Amino acid sequence: MSRLFRAAVTLAGLLALWHLAYELVGRQPYLLPSPWQTAQVLVGRADLIARHAWITGLEIILGLAVGTLLGGLSAIALASFRPVRRWLMPLLVVSQAIPVFAIAPLLVLWLGYGLGSKVAMATLIIYFPVTAALFDGLRRTDPGWLDLAGVMGGSRWQVLRHIRLPAALPAFASGLRVATAVAPIGAIVGEWVGSAAGLGYLMLHANARMQVDLMFAALFVLAVFAVTLYALVDAALRRALPWQPDTAPTES
Repeated sequence: MSRLFRAAVTLAGLLALWHLAYELVGRQPYLLPSPWQTAQVLVGRADLIARHAWITGLEIILGLAVGTLLGGLSAIALASFRPVRRWLMPLLVVSQAIPVFAIAPLLVLWLGYGLGSKVAMATLIIYFPVTAALFDGLRRTDPGWLDLAGVMGGSRWQVLRHIRLPAALPAFASGLRVATAVAPIGAIVGEWVGSAAGLGYLMLHANARMQVDLMFAALFVLAVFAVTLYALVDAALRRALPWQPDTAPTES
């Protein structure tokens, strides 16, 4: 209940700041609509917004799933095989040096305006945080545990399954939280470059038609979806890692 109360107070504070900004710009809706005007659009055009939100949500979830799977497999391969590490690690670094905005038009050209290019863009953004975090966790396994497994005759697969992967799960959880937070960026960038549906597509066309209230309504829905997805993933990770205590300072 205390968390819900804090969330409600935070939301009320943000809405108050939003309304204050609306007053400061001189109540000009074409620059910044008020919270009340945005709420009216949310209710009045709920069907349109929900239809586009469904597409964007599907892109984000599929991108998160595919990126996590590929990132996890890549991290295991990097930690287990030295030749793979020599060849794949430079590619990972290069993939982060190229701006996503430069890759998005190519993905749309290769995969079309449909779901595939948006999922691929979200996957590219998610892939590196998951891979880097899990790989770092795998290579920092306690040497004492590995020595004990060697003495007991454990195979490479047994050591990976029973020692290295469980020990690396906290690092993997951190990478997955980061990936969840940035997942919407890939889908929205892909929709801006070229799409026929989605919240990014809706915001782009609303901006072109000076429908700023509709653009803010779509942005609000996207923010709510992103925060909800992050909260669900965080709660699932906390439940899946009960042996990792939260040692953050408590409130006095």
